[in-house]
Amino acid sequence: MTLPDLEHVRADFPALRDPDAGPIVYLDSAASTLRPEQVIDAVADYYRGNGANIHRGKHYLSELASDRYENARLSVAEFLGARAAEVVFVRNTTEALNLVAGGLGLTPADSVVTTLDAHHSNLLPWRAHASVRTVPVLPSGEVDLDAYERELRREPRVVALTACSNVTGVRPPVERMVKQARDAGALVVVDAAQYVPHRGNAFRDLGADFIAFSAHKMCGPAGVGVLCGRLEALEQLRPTAIGGGTVDWVSLDETRIRRVPHRFEYGTPDIAGVIGLGATVDYLEGVGLGELAAHDSALARMLLDACAASPRLTVIGGDASLDRSAIVSVAIEGVARLEHVARALSDSYGVMCRSGHLCAQPLVDHLAGGPVLRLSAYLYNTPTEIETALDALEEIVRAL
Repeated sequence: MTLPDLEHVRADFPALRDPDAGPIVYLDSAASTLRPEQVIDAVADYYRGNGANIHRGKHYLSELASDRYENARLSVAEFLGARAAEVVFVRNTTEALNLVAGGLGLTPADSVVTTLDAHHSNLLPWRAHASVRTVPVLPSGEVDLDAYERELRREPRVVALTACSNVTGVRPPVERMVKQARDAGALVVVDAAQYVPHRGNAFRDLGADFIAFSAHKMCGPAGVGVLCGRLEALEQLRPTAIGGGTVDWVSLDETRIRRVPHRFEYGTPDIAGVIGLGATVDYLEGVGLGELAAHDSALARMLLDACAASPRLTVIGGDASLDRSAIVSVAIEGVARLEHVARALSDSYGVMCRSGHLCAQPLVDHLAGGPVLRLSAYLYNTPTEIETALDALEEIVRAL
């Protein structure tokens, strides 16, 4: 039920080997994952042995950096089931989604359908450019698919979906929802920030026009994300920023913009971060995507069962029959200041988790009526750590 060589995997993560805070149980991977030595080394090696800019100079260091940068693009494309030209490097999922929302030329007359399980980053950019209609989420954590079908009959221009909730861990039937939206004539954008780290092949499997995700949620560097889109869809986008790196020719009277994907990669990018993302993909493929998915499912079941068994915890969207990732959020009976619980878990037990609205306040308020406590696991977590975290939480709740 877990990765076959989990202790070997854990040994790759310095934060687990030699943590500044002492021995830890890290259960905040839905916010940001830890990084293995292989990724840290790839980033450090660029700074230590190169440091040159890309796509600018013809000297050896520049060409070497450019090659490594583009090799990372190819690795990411293969990981997603896409073509290299369909991969745009951005700073994070938020920038990717804003690039699409701002680049389509939307107006308030255009309708965008999204779902209540959306992260703020898959809600606010659409609100800024178009009229948004939100599909509700049932108390089980499942998207209301009947309401979704009704919204599609209105023929929206864009449908913005979430492949996995960062609050409940529930994965809606996105492949089916994408097909329904495309059949309705809509352009489909998927926030895959919580999906790609556990599944890979997201672009090919989901079938959307665009998907977006961040490296830091899959053992990669912070400050690097990906917008992956069908070439025809990317060609529809107007760049939201333009300057160095986005053009092939500039005169006093004319600008010739670069081809996709480079027209969207303005200025000097996070070269080391992109190279680190390439190393991240290599690392996850070395672990094995099938093994990673099975481990995720096993931890999801363990987290859900352990939280549901506690009479003091209320799991948000806790329907055990739904497909889900290893993310569980809970409310605690009689405890409103969950940030104090998170602090006690950290300072007294070394358990790192997250409290608050989780950048998904409409969903959290709808399902929980206020802030929640979230525990989220990844490939380096063990069943024993889940037990340790829940035992610590029970002790704190009893004390309160």
